[in-house]
Amino acid sequence: MADHKDQNKVFDIHADAYSDGIDESLSKFGTEHDFFTVHKSRLIPQVLAGMGKTPAEMSLMDVGCGVGVIHPYLQGTFASITGVDLSEPSIKVAQVQNPAVAYLAYDGDTLPAADNSVDMTLAICVMHHVPVAEWPAFSREMMRVLRPGGVAMVIEHNPYNPVTMRIVNTCPLDVDAVLLPARKTRALFSGAGAVDVKTRTVLSVPPKNAALQKLDTWLGHLPFGAQYYMTARKAETATA
Repeated sequence: MADHKDQNKVFDIHADAYSDGIDESLSKFGTEHDFFTVHKSRLIPQVLAGMGKTPAEMSLMDVGCGVGVIHPYLQGTFASITGVDLSEPSIKVAQVQNPAVAYLAYDGDTLPAADNSVDMTLAICVMHHVPVAEWPAFSREMMRVLRPGGVAMVIEHNPYNPVTMRIVNTCPLDVDAVLLPARKTRALFSGAGAVDVKTRTVLSVPPKNAALQKLDTWLGHLPFGAQYYMTARKAETATA
């Protein structure tokens, strides 16, 4: 695979002010990064429950975790959390901020876990930073480490949403971004051997109260949300 040093340099630079860089872009639209982080921290266990999973019994590997901004909201939800990232400065910041989470450096090629060893892999707005030629290998790695029946979840920006595109184009951390349509993400994970591969959009409306949350869920079958999530399972009969 390609050398990841240049790809990761921008995250090393912004490790101590990760949220500030994103907030600068989001401020033009009247919101902050923390709003989206909280939304995702609630969405993840809801989606797992809908799949018949119990997060409290699951180990989570957060791939491309950055400085671990979502981990304070997920601690106590999962049996264990491991964060992996290319950026060693980001990992160091994350470890200080979240001492109960295990953090590991990641070379961008092979996830630091054995085959069939993790209940869930998660990549939040990570794949659009992965070089396009490496998308298939990245998807295979997320599936490789899963136990049979385990869940891979990807949350990505929706390139068909104009507000999303505006934010991405003005965010200093997204200078290398190549956004994936939901159908492409489904195809990648299907190609990696996943089963029950599904996507839904989120943030069609700001889910700031119960009524808007219900509406946003209903609108998830439409392709207009600001982001989307994909879920995929590893077949129960997998042996490798």
